[in-house]
Amino acid sequence: MGLSGNIMGIDDKSIYRKFGTGLALFALLAGFTGSSLGNELPWEEKVIQRHIDIADFQGQLDADRLTRLRNAGEVLFTGKFTKQDGFGRPMATQAILPTKSRYAAQSDFQRLAGPDANACSSCHNDPIVGAAGHSTANVFVSEGFTNANFDSIDPQFSNERNTNHLMGIGLVELLAREMTRDLVELRTASLHKAKRINEPVVVKLVTKGVSFGHLAANPDGTVDLSGVEGVDSDLHVRPFSHKGVFSSIRQFTVNAMNHHHGMQALERFSVRWTGETDFDEDTVETELTAGDISALVAWQATLAPPIQVVPENQRWAEMASQGQELFANIGCSECHIPALPLESTLFSDPGPLDVAGTLRVSELENGTTYDLAERSWIKTLPRNDEGHVMVPLFSDLKRHKISDAKVQVFGNELLSQRFVERDQFQTTELWGVGSTAPYGHRGNLTTLDEAIRGHGGEAGEARKRYLGLVDSERNAIIAYLKTLVIEHE
Repeated sequence: MGLSGNIMGIDDKSIYRKFGTGLALFALLAGFTGSSLGNELPWEEKVIQRHIDIADFQGQLDADRLTRLRNAGEVLFTGKFTKQDGFGRPMATQAILPTKSRYAAQSDFQRLAGPDANACSSCHNDPIVGAAGHSTANVFVSEGFTNANFDSIDPQFSNERNTNHLMGIGLVELLAREMTRDLVELRTASLHKAKRINEPVVVKLVTKGVSFGHLAANPDGTVDLSGVEGVDSDLHVRPFSHKGVFSSIRQFTVNAMNHHHGMQALERFSVRWTGETDFDEDTVETELTAGDISALVAWQATLAPPIQVVPENQRWAEMASQGQELFANIGCSECHIPALPLESTLFSDPGPLDVAGTLRVSELENGTTYDLAERSWIKTLPRNDEGHVMVPLFSDLKRHKISDAKVQVFGNELLSQRFVERDQFQTTELWGVGSTAPYGHRGNLTTLDEAIRGHGGEAGEARKRYLGLVDSERNAIIAYLKTLVIEHE
């Protein structure tokens, strides 16, 4: 069939697009073995015919090994899992903490509590695989429930969420790691100083130009955190989800695979944590190995970030240029910061902030590391005077209150998530916003103008300035935002 060539040499060309759903894994396995497939049967109705061994991908990955790992991740991301893979969780819920179901699932798919899809790409597909999803792909998050069985979209039972795009998220995680490092170092330094001078020390929590308030360190080693803003009290910046509650791609992936597909990772659902070899009782004991999760992380972490295009239409280009200036002048860029500096492009998996329930650094003799600077798209990103990559995400990775008594468009959730206030959301990254309608955390806003008008709370003043503009100026801001797109063929 001509599949024994340099399959694993594919870099940015999608193995899924090249060979299609049916042959993608066949091609992948051919790449692993040269030309022999051993006992694998490509017509079997399963995605995973061979699990990835994490031992094969430890240490610093060269281009070839990274390509092999991310191609395996793409197959897992686009593959449509079946019961032979372990799809479904008849006796387990989607809860983040392994939780038994009160009763056996009545159907394989449950649109509300899940499993709601059998492929990651079912939701992350607009305008390309790995990107965003329409409102038809909304999910329902039942945070706060130990036993997450429900069959209602009533907001008292679940928070409805639209699908975020994943483009450039490797860079986002690295930014969050560095910001967390800076904040923790500020706290540690202030405690040392307070002990040394035997007086309370107040320190401003500023990293990469973003202020997270302040804290007061006391000589007795206690810390007053009442002045901390927009981040958890442990000062860990968690950049993923609309609420900013997940630290890493790995953590989010393990959660999502169980929630949406009933595909359970051994690093959370194995005997070690649950006391059972088949926690969800679907007769498949090994559903996702640590290596499988690492492959999914590698594919997502190396996705190219969105870009800003220069419109060929001269009028659009002129309007966008004016809109860029107005965007800053009315205060939108105070939270939607156009770019943040990244010191290191070296991505390690597991990362320093991964916790129990995901594979941790301490559990491996040698983790997986790869340099995002070796990706071709990194050359398109500017650098500052210190040589740091400027990541154009249009966010401060900070939580803000964005609704109030008068403007409640984004204040419609009744359940708190991970103890984050219901009217607080992490600043949405605007890169790619020109490609990812609809808008808002529920995907219920059809235009960018609606989304801007819906800002209240801390964004209220910027909203007032926007409403105070004349029509042509507001149109210019929209024209500017529409140049922030996800590149696709």
